[in-house]
Amino acid sequence: MPVRPSPPVGQLLVLGVAQAVLFVVGALLGRWIGLYFGLDAFGPNGYGNREIFGILLIGLGGGAGVQLARAWYDRRYGKPAP
Repeated sequence: MPVRPSPPVGQLLVLGVAQAVLFVVGALLGRWIGLYFGLDAFGPNGYGNREIFGILLIGLGGGAGVQLARAWYDRRYGKPAP
């Protein structure tokens, strides 16, 4: 099996920064969507169903942001070596 060369460090840094930034952006979007629908993850009433769904939206938003960054990187540079 041929060994693929490792991508340059600069490209991997771009991937890491893009994933970090879009994770935060996605989590914030998930938080704002949750607040819009009344699902406050940090509500004063403890952890009921509304708070749990708010936390779920934050996690889904952050994960979607990371996946979006990865898809952008793959389109621009190709898939990095494992």
